[in-house]
Amino acid sequence: MDSVSDIFRQLAEKYEKAAALAPALEKRFKSAEFNPREIGSIEQLSQLPVLTKEELLNLQRQDPPFGGFLAAKPEELARIYVSPGPIFEPSLRGNKDGHGLDSLFRAAGTGPSDVVLNTWSYHLVPAGLLFEEAAQAVGATVIPGGVGNRELQAQIIVETGVTAICASTAFFVALADTVIEKFGKDAWKVKTAFLGGEMGDWMAKRRRIEEKYNVSTWAAYATADLGMVAYEDGKGDGYIVHPRRIVQICDPVSGASVPAGETGEIVVTTLDAAWPMIRFGTGDSAKALEQTSDGRVIRVSALQGRVGSAVKVREIFVYPRAIEEVVIAISDITRARGIVTQENGRDTIALQVVASPDCNHQTIEDDVKQAFEKVARIRLDKVSLVEDQALPDDAELLINRKD
Repeated sequence: MDSVSDIFRQLAEKYEKAAALAPALEKRFKSAEFNPREIGSIEQLSQLPVLTKEELLNLQRQDPPFGGFLAAKPEELARIYVSPGPIFEPSLRGNKDGHGLDSLFRAAGTGPSDVVLNTWSYHLVPAGLLFEEAAQAVGATVIPGGVGNRELQAQIIVETGVTAICASTAFFVALADTVIEKFGKDAWKVKTAFLGGEMGDWMAKRRRIEEKYNVSTWAAYATADLGMVAYEDGKGDGYIVHPRRIVQICDPVSGASVPAGETGEIVVTTLDAAWPMIRFGTGDSAKALEQTSDGRVIRVSALQGRVGSAVKVREIFVYPRAIEEVVIAISDITRARGIVTQENGRDTIALQVVASPDCNHQTIEDDVKQAFEKVARIRLDKVSLVEDQALPDDAELLINRKD
């Protein structure tokens, strides 16, 4: 692992060069009177205000696709990912480890003898490809399952000898139950599950999954903007921070670091400055379980929730802006509000809309569902037409009523 002085030396060098290539980064530095050459400590780094995901989204709308933050030549791009918002994230050529996600597979002991079923999406979002790259990096064989097709994927698990599965917690349980129901308990040979995180009693749910299905469960904290930030290493609670990331737990208003053990926003600086996310606010909240004397977080707790305006629904963050864009897209509705709840352990999202009196109600419902799915890339569970007085002009766009 690099020494503290070496990390900050690299940071100063990389971000001075990045500012010369990325006009939005240079503007960000100048407006804060921040000189990247002088970065020598967490205290000096913290003089730069936090960049929020919402600010990045707005900058990208003003200057698409990357908002002036790309510090690399266009021909160096291997992929462009599209996350809900939409937010565009570049992936440069040469990455072969899932942007650090291979560390999770190594910690779990996954290697050349394993067959990994990867059920994360391979379309637009990075999850599917990042998990594949990471599994390939440790020598495992990968089956690119993607989402859905539960019956077929259950058959694949049995007939190809799958030993590890990458999936959301809910889909993993559905697959396991399908295998056992269709082929019998002896057909279930999976030993490792790499699961997507959830709020609430997720750790207790994992313990139940481990006992019921005889697997070990593993998780990492990663975002589309940053790649892998921290991962479980089996040596302590929470997630150990990847050595190429500088993590702080900060007050979401002031941006100042909070003491270890207090909840705050996860703020990340990456040493991969071609996509210069320096002091990037993830919108997720957690606690520092272990940190250096200068305030760099070494081990971070499980997520405590969101500090921003987005709400996580079935592994996808939904922003209030998505509600606004539905209203803009459909001329027959004037206002809308999203309500997120949880029923029988499943996240649900419904939209209440105010529509013109003479519109076709069935057509409106279908149009709203299509428009919302296009913007947020997640299906609505219900559309309700409500009276004008039910949604005042200042009504909150997105309400989280999950327990």
